[in-house]
Formats: sequence, structure tokens, C-alpha cells
Amino acid sequence: MELFESAQDYLERILMLEEERGQDNVRAIDVANSLHFSRASVSIAMHRLEENGYIQFGPDKELCLTEEGRKIAQGVYERHQVLTNFFISLGVPKKVAEEDACKVEHDLSPETFEAIKLNFRP
Repeated sequence: MELFESAQDYLERILMLEEERGQDNVRAIDVANSLHFSRASVSIAMHRLEENGYIQFGPDKELCLTEEGRKIAQGVYERHQVLTNFFISLGVPKKVAEEDACKVEHDLSPETFEAIKLNFRP
């Protein structure tokens, strides 16, 4: 199943919040706050991700990435990091580089991304 860009972004954000906190107790409200989305829209999205096997809800309603969800999140996050650093190396300001990486990370072909990874040395 191909995930919509927004679903990939949610999975990536859960992973990012886990890494920022050093723990796995991310809740839907944390995702909503960090993305500046409504709690209701994030809740609906989280239930869809759960139905499709990308996340599970823990005993205290914390979000837990499944193996497949984590794999997708890590792939999107890797693209984000590599592209951000690549754009910065071209002289793009960090904030703009991060925003552009978000736009490009989903649409860039695997071949182009691999070429950037192989040839770009930060």
C-alpha cells in the first residue's frame, strides 16, 4: 500500500519526537502540537495509521510505530536529513533548506536520492 505524503509525515514526526525525547511515549497531542494541526485531525489520522498497521496504541494511549511504520518513518527521515544538509551545502539558509527538504523528500526518485547520497559529502 502506498502511503499518502501526509501519512508519511505523521510517521516521520512520531519518530522525530521519539528521538528528541529519547523515549517512546509520544501521544497524538504531541504530534498535533509539533505540526500545529488540530487534535481532532491528528486523532483521525492516527486511527487510520493504526488500522493500516503502521502504529499501535500503547496501554497509556502512547503511539508506537510498528516495524513497517518505523521502516517508512526512518526512510522519510533519512531523506529529510540528507536533503536538508545537501541544500545547506549549496548555500541555502537552514530554515529554507529544511522547508524545501520537506517538499522534495516525497517526490524525489530513488535513483536521484541514491546519487545524492553517494556523491554528497557534508
